[in-house]
Amino acid sequence: MTGGRFILASGNKGKLREFREILEPMGIEIISQKEAGFDLDVAETGQTFEENAFLKASAICAASGLPTVADDSGLCVKALDWGPGVHSARFGGGKSWTDQQKYMYLLERLAGVTDREAKFVSCICCVFPNGDVLRARGECPGRILDAPQGTGGFGYDPVFCPEGYRESFASLGEDVKNHISHRARSLAAFAKELEKYADR
Repeated sequence: MTGGRFILASGNKGKLREFREILEPMGIEIISQKEAGFDLDVAETGQTFEENAFLKASAICAASGLPTVADDSGLCVKALDWGPGVHSARFGGGKSWTDQQKYMYLLERLAGVTDREAKFVSCICCVFPNGDVLRARGECPGRILDAPQGTGGFGYDPVFCPEGYRESFASLGEDVKNHISHRARSLAAFAKELEKYADR
């Protein structure tokens, strides 16, 4: 597969790190919006992860003229009717809240709830300057813990325990997370789509 330079339509340092760790070994250079000289705040008005990923990727691609990849991801909790979903970043007090405030609010909402089934979802969209679009989706099933655990990761990682494990994403470490996470799975699917695209 041929490599190339892609802009990641995100200012999230944790997300940028995950993209780089998984895609750079394939010869793909991932640069942030800031590194590319763009500071656009694209409104995430879509009703699905797929719609929001496309909105972000298409806007930055149009502004930069470079292939742009965007990820929209979030936590879906069964007891909350599979919310917060696309509203994960704005859950509770919104973007003004820290990650810790958001996951502690989640635990408060789930107080006394025994069915703690949940899943992380990641939807990736890549838009090329010629209008071509690639899409991929990944999910990681698991459950919400009763209390935060670990200091690694970001977002809701301290309270999410992936299926087949007893520890949170924040406790498992980057190596494990990069093999089993929702984003690892969507990136693996995206890599396959890129390979097919390069072979056209």
